[in-house]
Amino acid sequence: MTHLALIFPGQGSQKVGMGKDLAENFAVAKQVFEEVDEALSQKLSQLMFEGDQSELTMTANAQPALMACSVAAFRVLKEEAGLSLDHVVGLAGHSLGEYSAHACAGSFDLTTTAKLLRIRGNAMQSAMPLGQGAMAAILGLSIEELEKVAKEAGVEIANDNCPGQVVISGPTEAIDRACAAAKDAGAKRALKLDVSAAFHSKGMLPAQEKMAEALAEAAINAPQRPVVANIDASLVTEPDEVRRTLTEQVSGRVRWQDCVRKLEAEGATTFVELGAGKVLSGLVKKIAGDVQIANFGETEELDAVKALLGN
Repeated sequence: MTHLALIFPGQGSQKVGMGKDLAENFAVAKQVFEEVDEALSQKLSQLMFEGDQSELTMTANAQPALMACSVAAFRVLKEEAGLSLDHVVGLAGHSLGEYSAHACAGSFDLTTTAKLLRIRGNAMQSAMPLGQGAMAAILGLSIEELEKVAKEAGVEIANDNCPGQVVISGPTEAIDRACAAAKDAGAKRALKLDVSAAFHSKGMLPAQEKMAEALAEAAINAPQRPVVANIDASLVTEPDEVRRTLTEQVSGRVRWQDCVRKLEAEGATTFVELGAGKVLSGLVKKIAGDVQIANFGETEELDAVKALLGN
């Protein structure tokens, strides 16, 4: 298996109970959650396994929690299914998932990744007052059609997720205008998202400055395999590029379509989503050509993934 891509989910995939099954069945997964708890001086694993959904969904908790779940899944596959980075053409993650990708590629150690995501979550949450920013998913318009709507309404494209699914971000009133304009332009649906701020927009520039400082101080290694950057779908292989791309993605667009196509261009024919949920798998199905897709975040999924990996 030398045509493998590993992908890592972003915010929105979190749910109470995630990772618990892995922790109970695999010592290597339990160690991941314990290390993240220690790094953050918080029983984050307890919140993940049996806590309150609204507390888990808080940005500062959801980001390191989702990363921990993804890294645990990755380490279980290494131990139980013989997964090796030698088999991987590239890794990519959606927004915070890019940190999960770097953690698995060896750019950061686990403690550093957890601390960076706690800083990122707090910085993004505090970048703008509650209620002043919003996001919405627009279904059924091309990116080109939506670019025009967004510009006229004074909002930005935050996520280019897949054909016909684009997320916009900006001031709350401007998002309301953009949703109405998108429907007038032929959008099938315009759905405001349950988020507390305008992520991946200029409103996040204060958070971007904080992340630039945090990343400047962080110990970063060259990733063992290329990580595809959200901001420009480039193949990141050097520490300076890790810093640049992770800094710019705080306020920049998540070009998920381009990331998936870059992995395809690099020869990926099998995509494995590691961690909570199956959101990215659904997007890959709409973007990629004839590829195989699998998920691993629960023990019951292990045999299918092992078969796919040829083990």
